[in-house]
Amino acid sequence: MKKMLKIIKKQNLDGLLLLDKSIGMTSNRILQYIKMIFNAKKAGYIGTLDPLATGLLPICFGEYTKFSQYLTNTDKTYLVTALLGEKTNTADKYGFLIKKRDVNVTKKNIIKKINLFKGKIKQKPPMYSAIKYKGIPLYKYARKGIEISNLEYRNITIFQIKLLSFNKNKIKLHIHCSKGTYIRSIIDDLGDQLNCGAHIIKLRRILISHISILNKNVITLEQLKILIMNYKNHQLNTFLIKKLLLPIDYIIYHIPKLYLSDLLIKKIINGEKIKLKSVIDKIKIFCIFRKKKFNFIGICHINDNGYIIKCKLMNYVKNFY
Repeated sequence: MKKMLKIIKKQNLDGLLLLDKSIGMTSNRILQYIKMIFNAKKAGYIGTLDPLATGLLPICFGEYTKFSQYLTNTDKTYLVTALLGEKTNTADKYGFLIKKRDVNVTKKNIIKKINLFKGKIKQKPPMYSAIKYKGIPLYKYARKGIEISNLEYRNITIFQIKLLSFNKNKIKLHIHCSKGTYIRSIIDDLGDQLNCGAHIIKLRRILISHISILNKNVITLEQLKILIMNYKNHQLNTFLIKKLLLPIDYIIYHIPKLYLSDLLIKKIINGEKIKLKSVIDKIKIFCIFRKKKFNFIGICHINDNGYIIKCKLMNYVKNFY
């Protein structure tokens, strides 16, 4: 593996890797490992997954990191298995036991309680999270035994929460939620609602917006290692990277598209005030493409009057025009 990595030339990469994260590693540790494998100067992941969690962890390279927020800010879907009767300090199996109680619930009772979480709700972030309070991540307070009682509640939406199975003291749920939702908090709160406590024992992210864990391009870290180790051609970079890294389409697929003339694109680059006559009502963000060759140019935000107010452009665009 080390020999192979020495052969790979350093280069700027643009692309998206759909990774199926395995249990045990932090998202950041996986990112650093992926950067090393690809010898990438710049990369970032979309949507943090806890060490306990598995599933879809898209990784952006190069310029694509500039547009990653447009996928980060979309809704996500999880499969979660929870153990009833035990409440832990982290709301997952890695925490220590706070309280153990008998489980006296029925399937009907569980369905009734999970329905309370549907729709727009307010959620208090868990203490074991990376959200900052006075510039310090909450988990650092939690590790010192400090509880922050005046945390602001976050507005989230649970589009769907469905009971898939209930067996003795274990339940399996399907949860489709908005960005910023803490599944651990949902399970912890559900345990309180059921008067028995609960914590997560399995968590798997299966969807981010339109991208599914079943996508044919999804790869595990283990599969990636095998591909690299077994690849006989030592000039693997060009071929292998082209095979694995996906185009920008995967990130911007759900955003409406506009195809503009070279003249308009040049005006956008020069920062001129532009009003788009073809703006669709209530849509405030568009992907801009070059009308001539359908090249992706960038993403523009539009105000209520139809004027472009902010643009994120691919670097090559400024050199092209």
